[in-house]
Amino acid sequence: MGRGRVQMKRIENPVHRQVTFCKRRAGLLKKAKELSVLCDAEIGVVIFSAHGKLYELATKGTMQELIERYGKYTGGPPADEPMVEPMDAKKEIEMLKQEIEILQKGPRWTLCFKKSKC
Repeated sequence: MGRGRVQMKRIENPVHRQVTFCKRRAGLLKKAKELSVLCDAEIGVVIFSAHGKLYELATKGTMQELIERYGKYTGGPPADEPMVEPMDAKKEIEMLKQEIEILQKGPRWTLCFKKSKC
């Protein structure tokens, strides 16, 4: 006789939840490795626990290579272009003020029309 169907809801007991997480994580990673070997597939798995701990598996190469390859297929940013980090608002305002000052101090071009004096 097989096991009964597990009801899909959050496990309230933290100890039982942690034990289930460890067992199912191990099972998931084992299945990913088996699929990779049997079907010659490249697989990447990323898992973050409830405590923020990272678990990852890349069956061929590194996780970074796999993510770059994924980015190529999905139209993500190219690997050779660095991602732009968002600036602090105060720093961005200060930088824009400096650019405005530079533009204002630069050579001024005026438009001259036939009737006006330049």
